Amino acid sequence: MGTYLNPGNNGYQEILQSEYVDKTGLIALINHTVGTMQKLNCISRPRRFGKSYAAKMLCAYYDCSCDSRALFDDKEIAGTQGYLTHLNQYHVLNLDITGFISGAERMNMPLSNVPNMIADAVYRELTEEYPDLEGKSLEDAMICCVEKSGKEFVFVIDEWDALIREAKGDAAVQRKYLNLLRGWFKNNNFTPRVVAAAYMTGILPIKKDGSQSAISDFKEVTTLNPGRFVEFTGFTERDVRSLCGKYGMDFRELRQWYDGYDFPGYGAIYNPYSVMCAMQEQKCRSYWQKTSAAESLMTYINMDFEGLQETISRLISGEEVEVDTDLFENDFESFKSRDDVLTLLIHLGYLTWQEDDGTARIPNEEVRIEFRKILKGTNVNRKWMELLGRSEKLLEDTIAEDAEAVAKAVEEIRDSQYAPTYYNDEQALRYVIKFAYIAALDQYLKVEELPSGKGIADVVYLPKRRSTLPALVVELKWNKPSEGAIRQIKERNYPAILQDYDGEIVLVGIGYDTKKKAHSCVIERI
Repeated sequence: MGTYLNPGNNGYQEILQSEYVDKTGLIALINHTVGTMQKLNCISRPRRFGKSYAAKMLCAYYDCSCDSRALFDDKEIAGTQGYLTHLNQYHVLNLDITGFISGAERMNMPLSNVPNMIADAVYRELTEEYPDLEGKSLEDAMICCVEKSGKEFVFVIDEWDALIREAKGDAAVQRKYLNLLRGWFKNNNFTPRVVAAAYMTGILPIKKDGSQSAISDFKEVTTLNPGRFVEFTGFTERDVRSLCGKYGMDFRELRQWYDGYDFPGYGAIYNPYSVMCAMQEQKCRSYWQKTSAAESLMTYINMDFEGLQETISRLISGEEVEVDTDLFENDFESFKSRDDVLTLLIHLGYLTWQEDDGTARIPNEEVRIEFRKILKGTNVNRKWMELLGRSEKLLEDTIAEDAEAVAKAVEEIRDSQYAPTYYNDEQALRYVIKFAYIAALDQYLKVEELPSGKGIADVVYLPKRRSTLPALVVELKWNKPSEGAIRQIKERNYPAILQDYDGEIVLVGIGYDTKKKAHSCVIERI
């Protein structure tokens, strides 16, 4: 049992010692590909979505150096065809590429050494297990290993694209690494004889320009199109409901914080890391971990491709935006348009993609908080800060019941470069209002079309816990007096939706007259 060659099942045993959600159905999908033309799979998904957990599970299942039956007999995989056929029947080569990069940094070695470090580590453990293979090339030694043992290899490679990302701009390093992978997965003398299956994970899909042809034979499973792997992308709603029942957590609150990665025909997928943190700490908040990709987000936004900052502002205010994902080249460098940056944010987990209508949106409260943190940083664009300043003043005027100032502020924001470009119905007015009150999202929970006793309130802002601010109930009128909005709030008893709220409530009626092309506002406090 080694670190890279046949690492055993200890990693998976450790996972089972904590709260475990059964995702062994993934093994059945890989089993169906073993020894077929579809045996090479490349899975891309955001950080903190359980890639390493899946890798440890697969190692424990396939590794011939251990007996893992007791770990899987009570899991979903045990009820599938081929369970015992493949259990502990292969040599496993488990590589975490980020570990090799960290090792090179610790030893003050250049990235160009990493491919050799990987090959040397595998060769060292292979010849320790089979000393008579000493002196052969790595590929020949692995071929002889299969011939001697009668067992092929299952490759489990975590963060395969880490070196590609870290060595961006250094074609020589990338080429050296890809040649290593080419020797394993695109070698007619080696691949059919040695590789039973391969499972690689990363953040971005395979680059489209052909420079990563070493792995072009892999079947890609991406965030945009997870296919049969969708339920193994993260936690399903069923998983989260079960955990909420076990830990006594409010499912509706969990859904608000961590739901939103939607897939057509399947439903919502939740961030496993954040959900488990919430269960363990008994508190919903942002558990998003800042990464180098996250820290670069502001750099991408400040590029302002084709009004990208406007688009980000609209996303934060709650809008969906159209995105063309087809031209993205699957890297962190080749940005040619606004859509390229937005597609990257989808792959990083900052946005959820809705294939049916080609739109993206911020998936949940956790991610929205991270957008707001980043956009309030020291390097934020000046125009964005001006927008936030106007929005904060609007919120102050609303709470102070200065209806004239509110109408004027909405007018100014509507005329700004950031406002939605169309304005032809009440829905358009709703977008502008959500946009105008974007600063309120720091202190309020925004709920749209919240049901009441006799109707639906357009937008309700509920103060977050420990806030001393009043709740806001906003009703909109298109080509009707704003006074009618306040009357509608009262007649339909919208404040009843806040019956468990013991603070003050500010009723806000906002109208727009298409002939005068002007907004009006009426405010009352109850």
